[in-house]
Amino acid sequence: MHGEDFVRELYDASYPRLVGQLTAFTGSREEAEDVVQEAFARAILHSRALLAADNPEAWLRTVAVNHARSRWRRLRRFAGLLPDLVADPLPAEDDATRLDLFAAIQTLPAAQREAIALHHLAGLPVHEVATTLGVPTGTVKARLARGRAVLAVRLRMDETTEAPHA
Repeated sequence: MHGEDFVRELYDASYPRLVGQLTAFTGSREEAEDVVQEAFARAILHSRALLAADNPEAWLRTVAVNHARSRWRRLRRFAGLLPDLVADPLPAEDDATRLDLFAAIQTLPAAQREAIALHHLAGLPVHEVATTLGVPTGTVKARLARGRAVLAVRLRMDETTEAPHA
């Protein structure tokens, strides 16, 4: 199978899953779509590397994560702005608990947010998160533990400070 045909089939099989994972990672569906599209464009340019990869979807995810990080750095450096995280990237019919969780995740430091998004929301095992982020597994475990601890406190605080419904 030729590189472009392989990429086309991989696109059909992986695009929705990658966009879902990167939405959790970036906080924005539009941003996720952009970086996943860029990953597939690079896959066409570097089809040999993609074909040689043990896990082509992981290769694409790593490219997309790296591209998202580059965009964030560029925004910070040139515009002095952090990326705006969309306040409501989930469909309106989702329950308030999911919205509260997503809002709490957005408040985490970037390293913890990335680890939480990839592990808990995208369902990647710790070793794959480590590979994607380019850090040791112990670092991922520490970021997950710290992030979960912060989320537990923040979500508990939201429950206790919520006004009673009329």
